[in-house]
Amino acid sequence: MTPDEMQNSQHLILLVPEGKNKERLDKFLTQQLPSVTRSKIQKLIEAGHVTIDGQGVKSNHLVRPGEELCVHFPRPAKSTVEGENIPLNIVYEDDDLLVVNKSAGRVVHPAFGNMSGTLVNALIYHCCELSRLGGETRPGLIHRLDKDTSGLLVVAKTDPVHAALARQLSDRLIKREYRALVWGHLRQKKGTISAAMARHHRERTRMVVNPAGKTAVTHYEVLQEFDFMSFVRLNLETGRTHQIRVHMSSIGHPVFADATYGGRSKQLAGLNQSRTQLGLALLKKYDRQMLHAKTLTFFHPVRRENMTFDSPLPDDMQALLADLAADVDR
Repeated sequence: MTPDEMQNSQHLILLVPEGKNKERLDKFLTQQLPSVTRSKIQKLIEAGHVTIDGQGVKSNHLVRPGEELCVHFPRPAKSTVEGENIPLNIVYEDDDLLVVNKSAGRVVHPAFGNMSGTLVNALIYHCCELSRLGGETRPGLIHRLDKDTSGLLVVAKTDPVHAALARQLSDRLIKREYRALVWGHLRQKKGTISAAMARHHRERTRMVVNPAGKTAVTHYEVLQEFDFMSFVRLNLETGRTHQIRVHMSSIGHPVFADATYGGRSKQLAGLNQSRTQLGLALLKKYDRQMLHAKTLTFFHPVRRENMTFDSPLPDDMQALLADLAADVDR
């Protein structure tokens, strides 16, 4: 790598831990940088962007305890995804990252059918630079929220910060706490749902509980009960696609108004006439899944401190809680 290339890159320092068995460099880096594909890591190595003691190495180099690896991330070319002047609710921002409070109804990143109007379009307009480790259509994204789920997301501005946060997420060190309104009353008011998940074999946009899938663990606690609904706190130990929605549905308590996982009118079966009428009225009034990412905690890779952010319940969830409370008081 030339001096000019060094100057125009970001870099991340990794120390091979004591007791680590000899392992190929590309395999070691893939484990350390879960947001970067092995093929991209191999290309970085081949281009001389991974050095040990200032010297380039090959993918088959066997790393040894105590070695200091320097991974250089060349500054990417400008993204073809266009920025759009869409309002952002920024909870925190510095030179390395930002935390945003996403509103319900906002798609997080461009994809087929939603190439504009996304959170990413808003972020590109707002920020001069975002990490590109997640790919061109997902710059800066460490994790995601469903379109109709509101709440907190952390976004990386640089590749090293992205890599460090992604590693925290992989190691289950980023803490995410949610609030949800779910159908029915849970028999156990506090517990853990441990059920592996995979994509549906036919409907690829849906997830299902599947013992052959990836490990998924959700902790829950009932905070308040209403006539035929419960207000629940949930903590993610893992972060699978649609995890909370699938897990709650799997135990017979889907998130209120979740059309994909059985949280709409089918839950009215068995209710008496007055409860059915109330349920229908609430479903008509509140038409998105009642799920909110309320609290987010992570270790800032540059400031070297734990940071915790909290967001209030959105207006629609507060209104639904008020409607349910008013029904109890009748």
